[in-house]
Amino acid sequence: MSWARIIAPMSGGAGDAAAVAAAVMLAEPFGAEACGVYTPADVADVMPWMGEGFMGGVQTTALESLKEAARAGEANAQAVMDACSYAKKRFISLQTPVWAGLSAESRLSDVVVFTDDPARGRGPLGEAFQQMLADEQRPVLIAREGLKIGGVVAVAWDGGKEASRAARLALPLLEKAAKVVILAAPKATSRSFDPKRLQSYYAARGVEAEVDVLPDSGDAAPVLLYATKKAQADILVAGAFGHPRLQEFIFGGTTRTLLNADQPSLFLSH
Repeated sequence: MSWARIIAPMSGGAGDAAAVAAAVMLAEPFGAEACGVYTPADVADVMPWMGEGFMGGVQTTALESLKEAARAGEANAQAVMDACSYAKKRFISLQTPVWAGLSAESRLSDVVVFTDDPARGRGPLGEAFQQMLADEQRPVLIAREGLKIGGVVAVAWDGGKEASRAARLALPLLEKAAKVVILAAPKATSRSFDPKRLQSYYAARGVEAEVDVLPDSGDAAPVLLYATKKAQADILVAGAFGHPRLQEFIFGGTTRTLLNADQPSLFLSH
């Protein structure tokens, strides 16, 4: 397996350089395209608030300010891509309707790369992160400090749909890893599963993986984070939003705990 196209949504802000650098880091071992996708605030989103059939001076000024901010953001994002020395790079600037455009780009990409702020709902790309992971169900890499491709990768697996999908989609990443560790916390779920099944699945595809069965826990997230740190893993592969999103939002859940942690980088799929 391989990846051919990695995209990084860009806001025109301070986080763009880190997102593009992470996309390049992920793309390079595969000779894949690293694509920066400028994702501005959409003028169409504010039009309903302007009133039907009426555009006064205040409304017009607001729209012009939004358009000017989008132009400035595009210039900043373009400058980041211009400064990138990776040969297989591409820059796309989305136009109205922005969210439909981002969805279309993501559907023809292998992985979508974000930094920490959008993953935690902060900044202009917070909504884009939710859209990519939960609505479009695209595999997402959350790049954090110390991201490394070709190091140790931990895979959290509980036999469920989300975790299994993430475990399968991450195979190209695992094939480049120096070491793969499957993390299983059977006492943290009511689901019955055997981590050796995933180990066999990987072995049939040329990936040798160790299995670490974690101790009893009422909450899987802290144990997973501890085991990931113990394994010195650079990336944790995990399923996202295994419970309904509203329940996850209100009560926290494993996904939210992982997103709020400082380390490691995350490869998530819903």
